[in-house]
Amino acid sequence: MSIQVRPATEFDDVAAIVGPTKPTSNVCFCLSYRLGSKENNALRGPERAERVRELCRLDPPPGVVAYLGEEPVGWAALQPRRSTSFATSRRIPHIDDLDVWSLWCLRVRPGHRKQGIMHELVRGAVAYATKRGAPAVEAYPVDNRGEKVDMTMMYVGTKSLFEKAGFTQASETQSTLDGFPRVLMRLDLRKNS
Repeated sequence: MSIQVRPATEFDDVAAIVGPTKPTSNVCFCLSYRLGSKENNALRGPERAERVRELCRLDPPPGVVAYLGEEPVGWAALQPRRSTSFATSRRIPHIDDLDVWSLWCLRVRPGHRKQGIMHELVRGAVAYATKRGAPAVEAYPVDNRGEKVDMTMMYVGTKSLFEKAGFTQASETQSTLDGFPRVLMRLDLRKNS
């Protein structure tokens, strides 16, 4: 069965991948780079879920979901950078004034890992951003140079994952994760149109 990647408009599908198993838990729910820190820190338990439910109704939605048949198996957070906290980041540089889209969180459900779903998520996110007129997509993965990255930190992806999707390193950053430097990877979509 092939993987299909679609806009994240179904809250229940997003929640199945990035939501908590216990509704009162204060898990990320992929809000930390999407909201300002004040709002992100103020939201607790079910309020976090309600905020994500609202985001799924917006245009553009908060990202894309990978499906195996009708089962949601993967998530990628994707938005215009101007709508994220990367817009004001001191650690992740702006390299120009292009209105790029940011792709910053990838998650594959347990039981579906090591099947190429992350690669499909990146391809699907790029296809969606292209369809929406994005001039480029940026990602901020770790440059782990082939070393093992803790699974809880793999949400940013690796430099090699994005290189395989055609991204190139556009800049270093001042950000690290799990002891690895993060790099700014970019895929220019203007030359593909």
